[in-house]
Amino acid sequence: MMHHSFSLLPQFSSSFLPSTRTLFPPNLFSTSTIPRCESSSKETGLEQSEKKKNGSYLLDSLHTSRFCSCGRRRFIGFSATSLLPVSSSSNASDSQSNSNAMLNRVHPPKPDWYEEFFALVMEKGMTLYEEEVAGYKEKLFSSLRGKCKDVLELGIGTGPNLKYYAGDVGVHVYGVDPNKKMEKYAAAAALAAGLPSTNFYYTQAVGEALPANDASMDAVVGTLVLCSVKDVKATLKEVKRVLKPGGLYVFMEHVAAEGGTGLRFVQNVADPLQQLLADGCHLTRETGKYISEAGFSDVNINKVSVFSASYISPHVYGTACK
Repeated sequence: MMHHSFSLLPQFSSSFLPSTRTLFPPNLFSTSTIPRCESSSKETGLEQSEKKKNGSYLLDSLHTSRFCSCGRRRFIGFSATSLLPVSSSSNASDSQSNSNAMLNRVHPPKPDWYEEFFALVMEKGMTLYEEEVAGYKEKLFSSLRGKCKDVLELGIGTGPNLKYYAGDVGVHVYGVDPNKKMEKYAAAAALAAGLPSTNFYYTQAVGEALPANDASMDAVVGTLVLCSVKDVKATLKEVKRVLKPGGLYVFMEHVAAEGGTGLRFVQNVADPLQQLLADGCHLTRETGKYISEAGFSDVNINKVSVFSASYISPHVYGTACK
């Protein structure tokens, strides 16, 4: 999920909400109509605007293209328990073995105290950021509401996105994250968003080896994820693999500042330390370029500066259709 150190932890808490199940259901293939991407002749990027909010200005620099219409952080890992459905027990065994091997390779187990601390930081320390980006997320996730049955949250973390779409009747959310300690927070966020506990599933996995079948998801959601994956191209390939034809990938990521700027210089200097302290987060990734070149049929990418995020303020957000 979100692996950044720009927020301070306001307080600790010793009481934790109970977690939900960790196994994905044995049969996830949807019998509903496969969603299709539909191009529009109208520009659907957000209008350029300058807003004053919480004493800061939100400055949009938007590239508009066509939004897709779906028929409906950090990377992802997998627990050594169960996979999303596969066609045979042999495939299931192979896929589970591959997922576990990838998880151990790209996200080796960390001490429980560290995983707990990081989860608590993300739960308590992202409030200002989430308030600032709420308007952008509201527009992004409106493309999912009422249209998708099965949604995979890539790097679900503490579940900050669930409130934008999880209240839909019949939606099932499959949260994946390498940090097991995020589960209780994500489960609580799901319930607060109106998602029944029977419709929420959490497991450990990494984006380079998602525990889901080919063409099994109506949508994949990832916010502040690709900064921390080991292999961005492999992760995006996995996103495409698990999406149904016409399925929608919804993203919001911080990216490298423009070359030659003071901010880019700061990012270049701070990048090694950021990776060490923020669980692999990179400051200088050209994530928008990776998404544009990943082979999606239609991509809409917008740019925005998020001032509460300080040295990771340059962001891209948008949608991509398989």
